[in-house]
Amino acid sequence: MTRIVFFLFFALMTKEVVSQQVTLDSAIIISMRNSPSLAIFKNIVDIAGINNNYGIAGGLPFVQSVNTVSEQLTSLQQKYSNPLNNKSSMNASSNQLNAGVAATIPVYAGGRIVNEKNRLGVVVSQTQQQYISRVQTLIFNVMLKYYDIVRQQEYAKTLEASIKASRQRLEIVKQQQNVGVANDADLFQSQVDLNTQLQSLIAQQLVIDQDKTDLLTLMVLNPDSVITVKDTILVDKNIQLDSILSAAYQNPDIQAAYQQIQINQYIEKEVGSYRYPSVSANLGYNFSHTSTPTGFNILNQQYGPYLGFGLTIPIFNGGIYKRQQQIAGINVNTARLQKDTLMLNIHSTAVKNWQAYLNNLKQLETAKQNYDLSQKLLNLVLMKFNYKAATIVDVTLAQQSFESAGFQLVNVNYAAKASEIQLRRLADLLP
Repeated sequence: MTRIVFFLFFALMTKEVVSQQVTLDSAIIISMRNSPSLAIFKNIVDIAGINNNYGIAGGLPFVQSVNTVSEQLTSLQQKYSNPLNNKSSMNASSNQLNAGVAATIPVYAGGRIVNEKNRLGVVVSQTQQQYISRVQTLIFNVMLKYYDIVRQQEYAKTLEASIKASRQRLEIVKQQQNVGVANDADLFQSQVDLNTQLQSLIAQQLVIDQDKTDLLTLMVLNPDSVITVKDTILVDKNIQLDSILSAAYQNPDIQAAYQQIQINQYIEKEVGSYRYPSVSANLGYNFSHTSTPTGFNILNQQYGPYLGFGLTIPIFNGGIYKRQQQIAGINVNTARLQKDTLMLNIHSTAVKNWQAYLNNLKQLETAKQNYDLSQKLLNLVLMKFNYKAATIVDVTLAQQSFESAGFQLVNVNYAAKASEIQLRRLADLLP
């Protein structure tokens, strides 16, 4: 968690444009700074924080002011037994003003407000864990792509070494042909083999360039940018399965799954609270002013505060609340099953990656020995070829062994590193 916060802070504070040479740390920082998906989910975290409020939970008073003003024209004609009391008017104006401030304060709601506020707090924690999970996923993808570039470049070095041997072989054939101990077939075959290896190197460069484009895409930079990666793959050989498994239970995905259980439990309590009575206090101040110059009451004005209580008792609503509570209880059980399934999957993934990690470490030592031996073999066969003690076929076979050993070495090394990265990701130990 601390490492994630550090990288997030560094990513937000770093504003310089990516340099031509990219390191693993710079690739991670730039990816986190530019990632639109992280920015979107950061907004989700912010929204959850804003919603974590007693007002959203319904625990704060609701205050409103209602004001009305009306003007009215009234034609009046009144006749009485005494003609002196008769009244008559045309289009007489009257004015009515009503103003008031009212507040509704929740007093008791069956525990619904407290449960909803607690649920909103857990939602904040859950979105934070989900955000950390997405950060780890991004770091994981960046690391895999970064080391894949290193792998492909290492294999390109093997091809370059083999091409160097092919050039040396071609020069030897030319020298032998000059003294009459080599024919055109040897010359043509040497040139064809060299051209084939040059094509392989060009094809390998395409793989490297496309990997760099993928890395630039993860960094949300211009895919046409030119970058260089100068690094080696170093595998940590001291990872222990027990420490990985114990740390895996702090995995943000598992923590989010635990929190989903809590959220569903609070929802179950919230729904259940609707079956209980609720009490609210109502208070406010009203003002009423009516002016009717031609009526019996020329002025009618009333004002003053008021206070009251409201009691709502649910009696019968078709069993809706009861069924909603039952469904919420099922959702709690579902969240538990999902958490258990997730834990099993993470445990299984950790064990499989551990097995691959150990297997690749065992292969790595043999692959290094084979690479060194194949390189020595190639040098030895070239020396013998120079003295006509070996044929072109011998040199070709030695080169193929050298290239195959180099290919095997870089792939086993990358596979071991990929397993290490996955184990660290499961244990929340990235980067």
